[in-house]
Amino acid sequence: MFIGEMGCWLVVGLMALWRRFKGSAPENRGYQAVDTEENGDAEAAPQADDRTKLLHTGPSILRGYRVALLALPAICDICGTTLMNAGLLMVAASIYQMTRGALVLFVGLFSVVFLKRHLHLFQWLSLVGVVLGVAVVGLAGAIWPDEKPENSIGQPEEDSATDGGLSDAARAIVGVLLIAGAQIFTATQFVLEEYLLERSTIDPIRVVGWEGIFGFSVTLLAMLVLHATIGSTEAGKYGYFDIVEGWRQMTENKQVLISSFLIMISIGGFNFFGLSVTRSVSATSRSTIDTCRTLFIWIVSLGLGWETFKWLQIVGFALLVYFTFLFNGIVQPPLEFLRVPDEEIEELLPEEPIEHR
Repeated sequence: MFIGEMGCWLVVGLMALWRRFKGSAPENRGYQAVDTEENGDAEAAPQADDRTKLLHTGPSILRGYRVALLALPAICDICGTTLMNAGLLMVAASIYQMTRGALVLFVGLFSVVFLKRHLHLFQWLSLVGVVLGVAVVGLAGAIWPDEKPENSIGQPEEDSATDGGLSDAARAIVGVLLIAGAQIFTATQFVLEEYLLERSTIDPIRVVGWEGIFGFSVTLLAMLVLHATIGSTEAGKYGYFDIVEGWRQMTENKQVLISSFLIMISIGGFNFFGLSVTRSVSATSRSTIDTCRTLFIWIVSLGLGWETFKWLQIVGFALLVYFTFLFNGIVQPPLEFLRVPDEEIEELLPEEPIEHR
């Protein structure tokens, strides 16, 4: 994951070489030709002001050694990803993806508490609806849990021992709670990134690259410490924290090795293309694409036989989509007294796509 993020530095380097060889491209990508006509200045002034009012004009907080502050969102990323991967082992991929819709709840709450944003009544009701949608999705997984296929990695008796002898319904509930709880760390990452970016002029793609460096460093340090304290002991051998065993399994299993490289490429490509088009699409388009991604994962899971069709899961997914759209102001509230002008709605989710999500 973090290796893929560090790959963004390769893009930064290639872009720098391209500008050097071209020579004609200005270093400041915001540069535009100046209109020499008198009336052109009067017309361009409001537009320029609209374009630049969101840029930070004071001293950048992410300069020099203070760029290490980006280690904080990277640590939140590590914690959130670890919990989500643990939850994914217990639930189907579609339930995992839908449960992540709880992110908007924590982003909204943290934005109000820490960033002093204002939420309207319909947005508070939307947060309640999101919680209801996540609860319905989790209930569907608990009532009709999907059994693991026989060719899954690990024997059934090993899986039950690892899960502490939990039933399928209990595993589904624990998995949903882990994934929903992981959104607290992801929301914290969002708020930290927004706080830092609002007070700096650093390019977003460099932010991704720095987070990749710090995230990889922290992960490597944690792996060494856990291997020395747990993985190298008799009780910890062949366990989660045994680096030697983990390396052996990855190198000897071609499926794991190939999928690891594909994930790196996928994360790097997602970051690069996402950052390239983020200013060309609207909030409606981004939300629609994300919804289609969840729907696509669910359809593929059904086609591969990883899970069965559940009407209750569809109801929960519909609630998640509707209330998320309502929260972001993409759809209007059904009741007249809940409606507010679009310009009064503050966007809480960041413009830049969050990597590897």
